[in-house]
Amino acid sequence: MTKVAILGNAGGGKSALCKALSHAKDLPVYQLDKLQWNPGWIPTPQEEFDARHDAILAYEKWIIDGVASLESIERRLAAADTIIFVDHPLWIHYWWAAKRQFMCLFSTRPDFVEGCLMLPKTWELAKMIWQINKYLRPRLLDLINTHSQDKQGQGKQVFHIRSPKELAHFRAVQCSI
Repeated sequence: MTKVAILGNAGGGKSALCKALSHAKDLPVYQLDKLQWNPGWIPTPQEEFDARHDAILAYEKWIIDGVASLESIERRLAAADTIIFVDHPLWIHYWWAAKRQFMCLFSTRPDFVEGCLMLPKTWELAKMIWQINKYLRPRLLDLINTHSQDKQGQGKQVFHIRSPKELAHFRAVQCSI
């Protein structure tokens, strides 16, 4: 477990899992939100995002937190030796995202780009959670299945976390020092 791709809908606990894995496995964390956004919710140009994303893929060790474009997901899953898909029931994603939004309502999330206030994006977040679940989730499952083996046919570690209980168990097992 040296190149870890963590995917899933918003509000699933991916960032907290990344921090715990990073601490336990001594791996650097790269959050795609920080690559995709600049202060004031200005999007990073796609070419710049791709260059920065692909530079990270070339590193010896990483945990990459987030989704981004399908093209970047394919490259990330191909490079990863471990794939973690956080896939709670939809209502869990909504509930946890709502709690996080409330806690950071008039500020920037501690793990997010400085200068990106959460309040203006609350409705967009709710729509995004629905869209990811309805449209992207089936594609993610297909991509994970496609990339579950490396180029030599060796199986990668794939973890499909489907509930908060499974997430807690995974953290207890994988993140213990």
